[in-house]
Amino acid sequence: MLADIPAYLDLQEQVAEATRRLDMENVLELGVGTAETARRVLERHPHAHWTAIDANESMLARARERLPKADLRLSRLEDSLPEGPFDLVVSSLVVHHLDGAGKRDLFRRVFEVLRPGGTFVLGDVVVPEDPADAQIEIDWVVDLPDRLDDQLAWLRETGLDAAAVWVHMDLAVVVAVRPPTPRA
Repeated sequence: MLADIPAYLDLQEQVAEATRRLDMENVLELGVGTAETARRVLERHPHAHWTAIDANESMLARARERLPKADLRLSRLEDSLPEGPFDLVVSSLVVHHLDGAGKRDLFRRVFEVLRPGGTFVLGDVVVPEDPADAQIEIDWVVDLPDRLDDQLAWLRETGLDAAAVWVHMDLAVVVAVRPPTPRA
């Protein structure tokens, strides 16, 4: 991952830092992979209960080694999400594998499993405004990044208050909060 994504460690740190001030007990991670995101977030929130999904059995096996107390499940982003409510949903470098319609559907389902006042932190590849900022080699068969502005709009369509908190070339970290009370 480090060779493929030059700012990988920066992205991971920014995702974890975006959770620092949050009060959380129940966390859902979408695409646990090697558990690097989980490790960094759990350093800041050691008592959080971690639930995570990944579609790759070998990645889940690696994550189990690093997260022996976590509830890890074999599941795709397109499948039903684990039942919430969650205080935090976090995802790093996996949502870009969905097309635009898939992202919109996932964001709607994330909204549904977040508790009121809960937060979604998304760190991922985006299509940069300036093509010269494209640093990550994209395989357009499996990598389907979208523009950051489009993703922010889709998150807001679900009812989440969303803003980019870090952007570096073709990587971004977004924080999206479910309002504490339903909007009239």
